[in-house]
Order: sequence, then structure tokens, then C-alpha cells
Amino acid sequence: MATKAKRSNGRKKSSSAHARGAKQSVTRSSSSRRDWSAAEDKALKTLIKENTPTRVIGLMLKRSEAAVRQHVSRLGLSLRPTNRSPYG
Repeated sequence: MATKAKRSNGRKKSSSAHARGAKQSVTRSSSSRRDWSAAEDKALKTLIKENTPTRVIGLMLKRSEAAVRQHVSRLGLSLRPTNRSPYG
């Protein structure tokens, strides 16, 4: 009986935990799920009064746009511009 030679796919065998199928812990970025400080709330309210776009507010506060929208909703505030025409 002839034995077949194993083909190499060019990869080296790894003995790491990942190669053995072990689960790796998920590391979150330092900005994930941070509580809002009083200073951030004050800045947020000021920026809303100035009709600053939500995305810009997020960039200034180092938060995502969705995080800003959610926090504004929880505070019971509105992101609608205050200088809108009542007839438009």
C-alpha cells in the first residue's frame, strides 16, 4: 500500500488558544459604555441650545451619534432646532 503525502497549505501549525478553539475574551474600547458626567450634560444642553448637529455634538463629546440621541431622550430634551419658522 502506498501512503499519500500530506499537502501543506503553507500555514504553520499554531498552538495558541485561538487555534485550539478556546474562546477569547472580548476587550472593549475605553469609550464603551461610559456614564455621562455632569459637565458632559451641561455641555450637551449648551450645544443643543446652539442648534449644533447631533453628529458634531457626538464628536465634541467623544460619543457616538446614537449615544447622544439616546441620552437626550433620557433627559427628556429635544434635538429639534428652536429657530424654526412656525409657518413652515
